[in-house]
Amino acid sequence: MNHSSLSTDPESSQVRAQALRRRWLLLGAGAVAGLGGAGLAAWRLRVGAVQEGSHAVFWDASFEGLGGETLRMASMRGRPLLLNFWATWCPPCVQELPLLNAFYDENRAKGWQVLGLAIDQPGNVQKFLQRMPLDFPVVLGGLGGTELSRGLGNDKGGLPFTVMFAADGSISRRKIGQLTAQDLQSWAKSL
Repeated sequence: MNHSSLSTDPESSQVRAQALRRRWLLLGAGAVAGLGGAGLAAWRLRVGAVQEGSHAVFWDASFEGLGGETLRMASMRGRPLLLNFWATWCPPCVQELPLLNAFYDENRAKGWQVLGLAIDQPGNVQKFLQRMPLDFPVVLGGLGGTELSRGLGNDKGGLPFTVMFAADGSISRRKIGQLTAQDLQSWAKSL
């Protein structure tokens, strides 16, 4: 019987011990990197404070629709409004649009409104909506939309950014990043 595979050679034991230390070091480094990444993501997705006067700026604002019509935000006051800042070049934005459309379809009879504020070029938005039609209105935000987003607490300018307004015009909820069905369910129940 050959016992060479069960070597008790001190050099072999030392190599195994070094490999084990390296493995634990790599696992530890990976854990630290993971925690750091999670912390960075939490910081990036943290909603900032609403700037003073941003409510008034929003409700006084008007945005151009894709057909050239003007939509005054004041016309949307008086019912709950889900305002979504998005762009065609933003994958999480595009992924959440069907969810927002389903929310709108399910809740518009209950008085809910959804508005997409595109931070994008008009041609890109028109082409996109030909491929993926939405039931809720979409307007063009331009630079004013970006500034409005920052004023409502999106100080890092991340997309998507969603704000829920109560019927009285006050901000009820805000989120930077992709919405989930659970977000929308809990937000709708909160009003």
